[in-house]
Amino acid sequence: MADNQDQSIVDDLSKLLKIDSTLATLLVKRGITTFDEAKSFFRPQLENLHDPFLMKDMDKAIERIDRAISNNEKILIYGDYDVDGTTAVSLVYSFLKRQYEYVGYYIPDRYREGYGISTIGIDWAKERNYSLIIALDCGIKAIDKVDYAKGKGIDFIICDHHLPGDNIPKAAAILNPKRKECEYPYNELSGCGIGFKLVQAYAVKHNIDFEYLKKYLDLLVVSIASDIVPITDENRTMAYFGLQHVNKSPRPGIKALIDLSKKRGNLDITDLVFIVGPRINAAGRMDDAKNAVKLLITPNLDQAREACIIINDNNTQRKIVDSDITESALQAIENDSKALDRKSTVLFNPDWHKGVIGIVASRLIEKHYRPTIILTQSNGHATGSARSVHGFNIYNAIDECKDLLINYGGHMYAAGLTMDVGNVEKFKEKFEQVVSKNITDDLLTPVINIDASIPLDTITPKFFRILKQFGPFGPSNMNPLFRSDNVEINKKNIRVVGNDHLKLSIKQNGSPIFDAIAFGQGSKLEEVKSGNPINICYNIKENEWNGRTTIQLDVKDIQLES
Repeated sequence: MADNQDQSIVDDLSKLLKIDSTLATLLVKRGITTFDEAKSFFRPQLENLHDPFLMKDMDKAIERIDRAISNNEKILIYGDYDVDGTTAVSLVYSFLKRQYEYVGYYIPDRYREGYGISTIGIDWAKERNYSLIIALDCGIKAIDKVDYAKGKGIDFIICDHHLPGDNIPKAAAILNPKRKECEYPYNELSGCGIGFKLVQAYAVKHNIDFEYLKKYLDLLVVSIASDIVPITDENRTMAYFGLQHVNKSPRPGIKALIDLSKKRGNLDITDLVFIVGPRINAAGRMDDAKNAVKLLITPNLDQAREACIIINDNNTQRKIVDSDITESALQAIENDSKALDRKSTVLFNPDWHKGVIGIVASRLIEKHYRPTIILTQSNGHATGSARSVHGFNIYNAIDECKDLLINYGGHMYAAGLTMDVGNVEKFKEKFEQVVSKNITDDLLTPVINIDASIPLDTITPKFFRILKQFGPFGPSNMNPLFRSDNVEINKKNIRVVGNDHLKLSIKQNGSPIFDAIAFGQGSKLEEVKSGNPINICYNIKENEWNGRTTIQLDVKDIQLES
């Protein structure tokens, strides 16, 4: 579409909605060009969620659950040990347990069993007479495990959102919108999201009012936030209402986590990512992920608070281990001249803690911006976590090295993999070749993408009130990033606060004075002290302090005017 056509649509939308042209531009960038589309965007409705029976095999899944209940079979809810898996297990278990007595749950041990469905878990189920396992956030590649279970008289329903391989397991049903033959309208659900669609389908089949399902949306929004899935379509709608639930009447486990964090005011997606998610994750990283499920399913706030203390201790321990290993990994790169010149990072240390290597991979990208894989030793194999840079599909790169792997799976930006220890160096070299062949220099350079350049006087209470309605913010619907040039600084009100954060007071051409904070940019204090005008890029946020709420600019970068 030509620029003048774009501008015509922006102008029409601005007049139609009676909003600033900058806001209309942001809508058009999101593919919203009509009044009805804008209405759906600003006013999400749960009744607009897709019919769960559009997902391939959903009818088979519900039929198999109904048969299990009719025959008094025991049903096991089985999920991964991360936030997505534990919230999914908590959601499906809590729902089915209210419908049927013989339901249990199982989370594999990260260290003894590793990721996904395990023979240990299947044997555990067999010993306890479970004949149906509902696997959440895992299983799409567990072909041999599903066959193994079948040989023991156990059926599987697989609810997974990871990319399938060329072949899929012979399960009773496989719910995964990423299957090529699945025509479900949206394929970016989290693992917990697919669990929710299973529950929604059961409710439809058994005439359970949707109102009854709203109580599970707090679990679902924690999953959506923590698994970094796009905040679009169904995810955005479910996150929108999930956040309302979190902020008004969260389940005891989530309330206890929020209270422990001492966070004041309403939580947003970012708060869930940094406050709630890490604590739930820490249970599986440092101890037993079943503790996270126990926390999330308890109806008792006092019990939740007790469980929270253990999980918070896990998180404190995780931070220490994470910091130590990150420092060790950075040192390994600095001490290897060849590593500094590579297009990828692959590090292996048999003594690194398996529970934090994914976090360490993300930390390394902050310093060395390139596809990164961190490996440690577990159960006699090298096992690791992969993280990518924006625009590069690390799953596909790993797939090109599959001849050296025992197992792998994941997404475009995050994956897990296992190999023989003897293959680590071969993998390191082949992965570097694959990345070098497919990545461009642009992708190896972190870029700040500005959504719009505006004068500061654009930021009126009405402008900000409408901007907030663009949320919840997250991948594919990020909080807009604005640029303002030739901004004046109040020299008397510049200081470094907290852990190296720069606090500013700014204005421009007679605009109101805005408080601003530049996280991690305390080193720029002397530069901006000159009082010379600056250019800034920033998000517009609310700051709540001492019962007072004000607009604050969250500054991402500062450029001195030349």
